[in-house]
Amino acid sequence: MKLVGRVALVTGATGSLGQYICQALAAQGASVVAGYNRSAQAAEDLLSTLSEVAHGHLTCAAPVTDSQALQLLAEQIKNRFGRCDIVVNCAGTTRFVAHANLSGLDDELIDSILTTNIRGPIAVVRALQPLLEQSDDGLIINITSIAGKTAMGSNIAYCASKAALDNLTISLARALAPKIRVVSVAPGLSDTEFVKGLDQDWRNEQASATPLGRLAMPQEVAAAVIAVATQLTFTTGAIIPVDGGRPIH
Repeated sequence: MKLVGRVALVTGATGSLGQYICQALAAQGASVVAGYNRSAQAAEDLLSTLSEVAHGHLTCAAPVTDSQALQLLAEQIKNRFGRCDIVVNCAGTTRFVAHANLSGLDDELIDSILTTNIRGPIAVVRALQPLLEQSDDGLIINITSIAGKTAMGSNIAYCASKAALDNLTISLARALAPKIRVVSVAPGLSDTEFVKGLDQDWRNEQASATPLGRLAMPQEVAAAVIAVATQLTFTTGAIIPVDGGRPIH
């Protein structure tokens, strides 16, 4: 219970990784603000799975492409808790497009990926910066991806967006120090419900291409978030891989 009294905002909270991150933060005593885009009911359902904490939890609309809504979100957090100590940028979007199929990577998809995956985290940080600076250990964790390093992923725009987000982590760490730490947690392919629904042979191929011989578990990604928040307290501007050694294969 190392995060008792802390308040943590998780964007994309109802996603496959976001749910586990919320549960892990609550298990450590943090009050969780489950940020959602359109799935308000899913966010409410998520709250029922979180460990009880003294000051409770909260669901809030957090559409990362709407800067005005994010300012309102910051006000809601301030009014309810009076503080925000941790922001986890977990919201993201993509669609599978073969890397060689450039015509399939239409402008609308590119704009959606870059707006959500890059502009979104910047807008979230911009809105929450005043509250984070008031914390004695303000922390931003960007959920990126191994794709930012390997350039292998759902499509080339997605890979580029995750590389940019890792770079943004370093830039923000420099700009916001010493009051706010900024760290990337970069998972490999994670064994989420979505991934379990994909072709089994393809999943097996991905696992066999990983030195540790399996996919990342969502709980392991959440554990890395907790480690950054509670153990790696002198770490900023770093990219923490949770990828089973895939880049060295």
